[in-house]
Amino acid sequence: MAELLDAAAGTVFVGGAGPGHAVPEHLLLKLANRHGLIAGATGTGKTVTLQTLAESLSLAGVPVFLSDIKGDLSGLAKAGSADGKLHEPFAARAAQIGLALAYRAFPVTFWDVWGVQGHPVRTTPAEMGPLLLARLMDLTEAQEGVMAIAFRVAEEEGLPLLDLRDLQAVLVRVGQNAADLSLRYGNISAASVGAIQRALLVLETEGGANLFGEPALELSDILRRDADGRGVINILAAERLMNAPRLYATFLLWLLSELFEQLPEVGDPDRPVAAFFFDEAHLLFDDAPKALIEKVERVARLIRSKGVSIWFVTQNPADVPESVLGQLGNRVQHALRAFTAKDQKALREATQNYRPNPDFSIAEAIQQVGTGEAVTSFLQPKGVPGVAQRTLIRPPFSQVGPITDEERAAARTASGMGLKYDAPLDRDSAYEMLARKTTAAAEAAERRPADDDLFDMPARDGSAPGGRGRPYQAPKPKAPSRGRSDSIVETFGKSLARQLGNRTGQALVRGVLGSLIRKR
Repeated sequence: MAELLDAAAGTVFVGGAGPGHAVPEHLLLKLANRHGLIAGATGTGKTVTLQTLAESLSLAGVPVFLSDIKGDLSGLAKAGSADGKLHEPFAARAAQIGLALAYRAFPVTFWDVWGVQGHPVRTTPAEMGPLLLARLMDLTEAQEGVMAIAFRVAEEEGLPLLDLRDLQAVLVRVGQNAADLSLRYGNISAASVGAIQRALLVLETEGGANLFGEPALELSDILRRDADGRGVINILAAERLMNAPRLYATFLLWLLSELFEQLPEVGDPDRPVAAFFFDEAHLLFDDAPKALIEKVERVARLIRSKGVSIWFVTQNPADVPESVLGQLGNRVQHALRAFTAKDQKALREATQNYRPNPDFSIAEAIQQVGTGEAVTSFLQPKGVPGVAQRTLIRPPFSQVGPITDEERAAARTASGMGLKYDAPLDRDSAYEMLARKTTAAAEAAERRPADDDLFDMPARDGSAPGGRGRPYQAPKPKAPSRGRSDSIVETFGKSLARQLGNRTGQALVRGVLGSLIRKR
């Protein structure tokens, strides 16, 4: 019988290949950080393959993070059962590939942006940065520039950006001081600021207010092992999140960036430090700007030296940009359907990604493999791609399909993360700081005496200037000017009255002017 985990060889059992599916097909743990791809049409077994790989990596002590699009992967928290409807086909498959079917549950922590199906998962605008936020809100180049200016202003003025209210408040400040800031950073138009504010409002209605805040997710909390040394499987509930695909994609890209920036270099470890499975991977790249795709490619290329294994899960390999696809050394290709010319082109491209096997046509095999079967290629000891194999994927040991709400709640309680993340934290940040400045400025303006004009003007209600309640009477006609000197005196008096800014000073000016005029 094949062993699921061979610690001595550093491999995990994936399934049976060769004639009669009797030849074990393994994934080398040492080369799992060269990333991987799981592709195939709907209903061909991608999710179950993802589940089995997550199980194997967990048993090898590798923490796993994955997104659960349909809710099916919550079954990882519960052992499979001989009473299950899939037990008989799974038992037959296990016997065919030479594997003992040992049902078991796995250590799981549930996460949810909305905090309903799992612990709240949050980050801050400051941690996400202007580039990913611009991608999230689909900003133009000019608007992205204004967003970058807002982040710079917040940094220079010591204004923490911890939630969306903070970012909105800083943008208001940028708009109010656009003239001065434009001299330092470039043009800031009111239209751009307004467009960003509208995009933030849309983001808030889509759930962005839940994603941004504190306490922010610490990477160490998704890189844990349990008391038995098994890697904890972190499951992001993404059913609701998929209604906001940009929010979903941007969160995953942020997580990838944080891993790259925070994890230390480890070279080529005997097993990955962590494994991440990104389901519906095409959402990461749909309409993505070139700069963002280049960043993903760079992270995928360099993050393997930090021991991170990234797996993209999608329907078609063509969903992943060629520059990123070239970084994926381990591949599991479930069935592709080639009904249209576009499908046939995608099939040809998928075929070219495999090392040929003289025993069968890869193009035909990709179209013919059944549910639970795939064309696989895993890296060999020297990093050389393995020959393509028709592999029958092993059955999962955990439950296939979702668990009940009660079982999910019990797993959530057992994780121990609730005390840290369930209650939101609202620290003093940009919104509160700017609100205090605005309030202080308004109070100072109220305390400052109002300037009375030297020559009284009526109030709007017809009362005398200064609010004394006297009815306004039109001033008597002045005597004709006797020369330029009168104009100079009057001009001087007005200027002096404005400088004095109080009624005592203005009365003094009136007396002086009156004396000068009588003498003349």
